[in-house]
Amino acid sequence: MNAGAQRQSRTKAVIYWAAPYLVIAAVLVAWELAVRLNGIAPIFLPAPSVILKYLFAMTVDGSMPYHLSVTFLRILVGFSVAAIAGVLVGIAMGMSPLTARIFEPWIGALYPLPKISLIPLLIIWLGTGESYKIVISAVTAFFPVVISTFAAIRQVDTGLMKAAKDLGANTRQIQYNVVIPAALPGIFSGLQLGMGVTMIMIVAAEMIGGTSDSGMGYLLIHAGQVLETEKVFAGLIVLAIFGAVITSAQKRIDHLIAPWAHREH
Repeated sequence: MNAGAQRQSRTKAVIYWAAPYLVIAAVLVAWELAVRLNGIAPIFLPAPSVILKYLFAMTVDGSMPYHLSVTFLRILVGFSVAAIAGVLVGIAMGMSPLTARIFEPWIGALYPLPKISLIPLLIIWLGTGESYKIVISAVTAFFPVVISTFAAIRQVDTGLMKAAKDLGANTRQIQYNVVIPAALPGIFSGLQLGMGVTMIMIVAAEMIGGTSDSGMGYLLIHAGQVLETEKVFAGLIVLAIFGAVITSAQKRIDHLIAPWAHREH
C-alpha cells in the first residue's frame, strides 16, 4: 500500500470514528442557536447550555447522583429476578416438550398484555413501596427473556447434538455442554431486551403511584409538576447516558462470559 492510500485509509478511519460526535455537536449548536435567536422561553425548550448548567448544579448538590443510584438499585434487583427466572424457565421449556406445553399457553396469553395496565392491581396488592416497583419491572422483563431463551434452545443446530452423541455424550452432557453454550447468543439478546424494559418500567413505576421521594422517575415528574423544564431535560439526558452505559457494560460482560458467542464485524 502506497503512502497516498495509507493517508486515505487513515482519513476514512478518523471520519468513521468522529462522525457520530460531529453530528451530536452540530445538533447541539443548532439547538442552542434556534432557542436564542427565536427567543424560545425556557419553560418550553431550554438551551443546551442552560440544561448543562442545571445538570452541573444537580450533580454538585448530590440530588442527581442520589436519584440515579436509587433507580439503578431498583433496576438491578428487578432485572436479576427476571433474568434468573426467565432463563431457567426458557431452558426448561426448550429441553422438555412437556414443560413447553404447560407454559406456552400462559406466555402466549400474558405476553401481549400491556404490563403497565397491571400497575393499579399491583398497587392494591403490594402498595406503592419498593415491592410494587420491583414486581412490575420483573414481570415485564421476564417475557422477552424467557421467549428468547426458549427460541435459542430450540434453534440449536441438531448436527452439533448428533455429533456429541456419536462421540459418546449422554443427554445431560449434550444439554449442558452443547445446547446451552450454543444458545448463549440468543439468551444474551433476550437479556439485553429484558434490561431495556426493566429500565423503562422502573422509571414508569417511580412516576406512577409512587410514595417515595426518590428515583429518576420521581425527579422527572416532580420537576414537570413545578414547570422546571431544565431539570426535566437534565434528567432525560442522564437517563439516556445511563442506558447507553448499562447496555455497553452488559455487552462486555456477555463477551467475557462467552467470547465464542460473539463475532467480530
